[in-house]
Amino acid sequence: MPEIGLTPQAVEAVCDWFGVHGRDLPWRRPETSPWGVLVSEVMSQQTPVTRVVGPWHEWMNRWPTPDDLAEEESGVAVATWGRLGYPRRALRLHACAVAIATEHDGIVPSSYDELIALPGIGDYTAAAVVSFAFGGRATVLDTNVRRVIARAESGIANCPASVTKAERVVADALVPGEEAEAAKWAVAAMELGALVCTARSPQCEICPISARCRWVADGKPDNAPARRGQPWKGTDRQCRGVIMDVVRNSPHGVEVQLALSAWPEPDQASRCLESLLHDGLVHRRGELVTL
Repeated sequence: MPEIGLTPQAVEAVCDWFGVHGRDLPWRRPETSPWGVLVSEVMSQQTPVTRVVGPWHEWMNRWPTPDDLAEEESGVAVATWGRLGYPRRALRLHACAVAIATEHDGIVPSSYDELIALPGIGDYTAAAVVSFAFGGRATVLDTNVRRVIARAESGIANCPASVTKAERVVADALVPGEEAEAAKWAVAAMELGALVCTARSPQCEICPISARCRWVADGKPDNAPARRGQPWKGTDRQCRGVIMDVVRNSPHGVEVQLALSAWPEPDQASRCLESLLHDGLVHRRGELVTL
């Protein structure tokens, strides 16, 4: 009977599984620059990987370096973002490119402290770039990794909505000491969570560590921390997205009233347009709204 939990042997088994089953994503290829990795990580936040591949290729063909993007207007970045959602990420990525160009001579920094100091770069993205772009040792905690750890190590059906101190202590202790092995574990655990140890339909029968998983050993209890759902229909977020689509599809600008009429609730539309203007995602020039 194998030892239960994410022992070094279990970590190795996950890494071996990834060597066979890991997806051939373009930003995982050896020739991909650190900038390409950083762009992929920002694009992949709250967005399925399958939707990211096309826009990532378009972005990298247009702006293969941070300097290239830094020379553009931020509105062009927002327009190119298309329908990836959460367009503030485009603004943050543009600001990040400007900071890299002006403060780091156009070279993506390799240390966690320098990365997290960049505009729009949080803990996960900084750690991911250290690991995936530079092969460094970092604790990479996206939702997929956290779910694998929650189940296999802690016996919990899913991870909390946000990272807890106790969760980070457990995750830190699991990272292999050698940089190459640490980087391999980070991407392998993420892939296992994305493809096998999924939130709603985990495929425990094909999981390489199901015999070591504490959650499976305990009978797969329904003990996940409660999470509040994220509403969408009728929300300001949906309204903002509708207005953004109208503006994005009007390269020379759209009249304010036409942009507002895209949403059935006039007061909500006005409020959301003002919030888009405040966030810098759109701009008003007289009676025209532009990116």
